[in-house]
Amino acid sequence: MTDYVIADETDLQPRDGTIKLHGPAGFAGMRKAGRLAAEILDALVPLVVPGAVTADLDAVVRDMTLAAGALPATLGYRGYAHSCCISINHVVCHGIPSDRVLRDGDIVNIDVTPLLDGWHGDTSRMFLVGDVPLKARRLVDVTYECLMIGIEAARPGARLGDIGAAIQDHAERQRYGVVREFCGHGVGRLFHDAPEVVHAARAGTGPELRPGMIFTIEPMINLGKAAVKLLDDGWTAVTRDRSLSAQFEHSVGITEQGCEIFTESPAGLHRPPYEPAAAA
Repeated sequence: MTDYVIADETDLQPRDGTIKLHGPAGFAGMRKAGRLAAEILDALVPLVVPGAVTADLDAVVRDMTLAAGALPATLGYRGYAHSCCISINHVVCHGIPSDRVLRDGDIVNIDVTPLLDGWHGDTSRMFLVGDVPLKARRLVDVTYECLMIGIEAARPGARLGDIGAAIQDHAERQRYGVVREFCGHGVGRLFHDAPEVVHAARAGTGPELRPGMIFTIEPMINLGKAAVKLLDDGWTAVTRDRSLSAQFEHSVGITEQGCEIFTESPAGLHRPPYEPAAAA
């Protein structure tokens, strides 16, 4: 049986398996943190180009986060030494910024989580580097569609499994693989909290979605099979068959009427290809 608790918006509550129901203060905090996260990704649009160094992009994320009075939640998290994750081509998630130079044709996911006034704005977005092959662009398009279809299924009275079922159905109709090893999660004053939000599931299963729930939806979709493996660095997950992978992520909250997206781009840069002028 699922336990729901009223969230304490002024103090941290432990991750104890309960699903926290947030009030107006929690939603206000997530709006601010989510907007900052989206603004950071907007600012990266003209910088994610052939020749860019991923460590330099990470520095931009760090500097923007700190300048806004926030902290990068990933910096120091379980020993992680960077301010974002940058996952390229066959990297599924948690790619580590380095001296790697972006090349023409790469597809890149950048995942940021500023911690602002005690609230985590967790989001990621795909970027196309230069002239990207059609099959890669199609994967990115479908992955964005999976995210938005999942969000459309997130309504009060629905079940968590409805989100995963909607995503899985859309991806598998394109013969893509849906990653099972990583999932969305509760978010708020804690970086990772209950519930787990899986992206492949059976409709009508899982906890009921209730107003006040806040969590991420972040489908990882592979051009080939769903299987992934973890590299020796303990962070980087890659596709086992070396096929391309894409991901989009939003932090959302369940309302009385539906679902609020906290991390939507204020500049309208929702899916690539982005127009750099729009981010200026």
